[in-house]
Amino acid sequence: MQDHIVVDDRRFLSLIQPNARLEKVADGMIWAEGPVYFPQGEYFIWSDIPNNRSYQWAPGSTVRVFSHNANFCNGHTRDREGRLISCEHLTRRVSRLEHDGSITVIADSYAGKRLNSPNDVVVKSDGSIWFTDPPYGILSDFEGQAAEQEQDGCHVYRWSPDNGELTIVADDFVKPNGLAFSPDEKQLYVSDTGLSHDPDGPHHIRVFDVGDDQALTNGRLFVDIAEGVPDGFRADCQGNIWTSSAAGVQCFDPGGDRLGMLAVPEAVANVTFGGRRNIRLLITATTSVYTTYVSVKGAT
Repeated sequence: MQDHIVVDDRRFLSLIQPNARLEKVADGMIWAEGPVYFPQGEYFIWSDIPNNRSYQWAPGSTVRVFSHNANFCNGHTRDREGRLISCEHLTRRVSRLEHDGSITVIADSYAGKRLNSPNDVVVKSDGSIWFTDPPYGILSDFEGQAAEQEQDGCHVYRWSPDNGELTIVADDFVKPNGLAFSPDEKQLYVSDTGLSHDPDGPHHIRVFDVGDDQALTNGRLFVDIAEGVPDGFRADCQGNIWTSSAAGVQCFDPGGDRLGMLAVPEAVANVTFGGRRNIRLLITATTSVYTTYVSVKGAT
């Protein structure tokens, strides 16, 4: 078994490839984040927020710059039509890259006031876009541009594809960050990384029930992360959560029990599933990007 694999529960053995090595595919970044996979081109995209760039990599090829002026983008996802959805710190908006290369602004304000700095984003099967809005991009010029916060808090939002309406679905977070749906979309997981600017702040993932009316109810603690914060994360097709942390990618079952971890030499910011069979993990970890294979498919 490879040295980077830590097994806490024997169930983890069915989720990982014991002989799959951890491979570094890129380095030289300041803060790598926001990975997403595009099956139509078999490539990954990720952000280097402070460098104001995004990168593209396909297995078997070299890394290239995807955008030289990326508006200090952070989280990415793809929608059901294969379009890139991005959270931009500099413009304080969520945008969509259309197939013809044009940009559509999904959301940049709520109740007539500018958003803080959208951080991470997911798309539900009904086409709705859900994103978090902490203030990281306006706290300083490092990840965006220092500015006053106009919203009364840091919230989780839902954008409706039917009428373009933006709705607050959760308003009791300090710094909402990563988010992911369970495979059946009946639960939404959201992390709070308030520890980043407060030694007594939260460093956990919460889980909510998603109602037929799209409302979130029964919010409860899913797991606390002892090593750093749970920045970004993904669910696999069995409902396990693979989350970033300062120690590596930690895997928890749907009940919140840790199954194991993939140790990474640098603090991990985010992770995504991809590859032809959706069993390849791409891990954005501070200055570098790593990849490895697992034995379970990503939920999307």
